[in-house]
Amino acid sequence: MEPQDLPTDPHRLHEDVMAMLVGTLFVALGVSFYTQAMLLTGSTAGLAFLLQYATGWRFGVGFFLINLPFYWLAIRRMGWSFTLRTFVAIALVSVFSELTAGWIRIEWMQPLYASLMGGSLIGIGMLVLFRHRTSLGGINILSLFLQDRYGWRAGYVQLGIDGLIMLVALSVLPLERVGLSVLGAVALNLIIALNHKPGRYMGVS
Repeated sequence: MEPQDLPTDPHRLHEDVMAMLVGTLFVALGVSFYTQAMLLTGSTAGLAFLLQYATGWRFGVGFFLINLPFYWLAIRRMGWSFTLRTFVAIALVSVFSELTAGWIRIEWMQPLYASLMGGSLIGIGMLVLFRHRTSLGGINILSLFLQDRYGWRAGYVQLGIDGLIMLVALSVLPLERVGLSVLGAVALNLIIALNHKPGRYMGVS
């Protein structure tokens, strides 16, 4: 029997709620590692980090506000259910990233460790959210919209925007920190690429 022929096991409401909380807590912890080591990632989270390092704005506030324009695209591309889940996930990451600083105290963190472990934590959190039809919005939604509207490859659009974010980061961060951020992005994407494959996980929300 092929994977696509296997019966699916729909998620129950409490399972979706638990996944939302666990996934966003993982992401928020990864964000705290990156903030401590002055690193960044791609997509709207990367923009929020840039805003934080350049202006002193709190990551949670910037992340929530930067994502606001993308909800209209999410409704058109993914529908109301996905958009509402994404809105809640982004709000939780914004809140948890602020609260985490009061829950744990990190006096110092080795930057390479922060890069790899922070990226892995964010990747695991995103994987949990993906499996419950939730995302962290932003550039990914824009990439899918441009692919539908103009035929631009979503992966290339995402890669180009993330590359631009890293280039802009050179104006506010040392080259070493930008290089470590790229390494963390590799760890993040490997977590998702190796574990989020069609047919591997049959639960649906």
